[in-house]
Amino acid sequence: MTYRLFIANKNYSSWSMRPWALLRALDIPFEEVMTPFEGDGQQSAFATFSPTAKVPCLHDGDSAVWESLAIMEYIAEAHPAAWPQAREARAWARCASAEMHAGFPALRNECSMNCALRIDLGEPGAALARDIARLEALWQEGITRFGGPWLAGEQFTAVDAMFAPVAVRVRGYGITLGSPSRDYVERLLAHPAVASWIDQGIAEPWVDEPHEADCIRGRQVIEDRRQPA
Repeated sequence: MTYRLFIANKNYSSWSMRPWALLRALDIPFEEVMTPFEGDGQQSAFATFSPTAKVPCLHDGDSAVWESLAIMEYIAEAHPAAWPQAREARAWARCASAEMHAGFPALRNECSMNCALRIDLGEPGAALARDIARLEALWQEGITRFGGPWLAGEQFTAVDAMFAPVAVRVRGYGITLGSPSRDYVERLLAHPAVASWIDQGIAEPWVDEPHEADCIRGRQVIEDRRQPA
């Protein structure tokens, strides 16, 4: 039986991106079910497939699995390549993924994901600067400790999928990083699964005004990569 992955707009939905990119990277068959954001903050349609009325949500037969990290663990039970095979690398990858899932509040709040826009962020405030510094330290630790080119070794795994939306944010807001982290961002953005999500997000016909406003916040839009209507 094929998984069904319920997601929202690819242009905005960072949480949806994570399990989608992992499934695509591992060549695991799944049916994508897209339900666009409604623009009113309620997302009532999501309640028809998700117990939290949020995305993503994975259906496997009669079972529903919600929350990105839980979905990845569920996938890994049948597809162990979702996590690194070495125990030490796997433990580190789970720690880093959980930190991404629960942490980096300033990065989330100040740099909402938008695959299409490039925005002049300006000088990061203190909280955002701390998040960026922690991000770089975490990435450099993983690549140095496990040899790269991915965070936990030679293969793209769930921990890389967890940070894929961060790579979109780094490029979209022009966040300055040192060369090891910058190189990792470029690898993430070039990965076929990640690049495919971004391209599809840019090509979407929907523009959700609340998400757009949250991304721009009065800042200068340098580029909008969407095609004109």
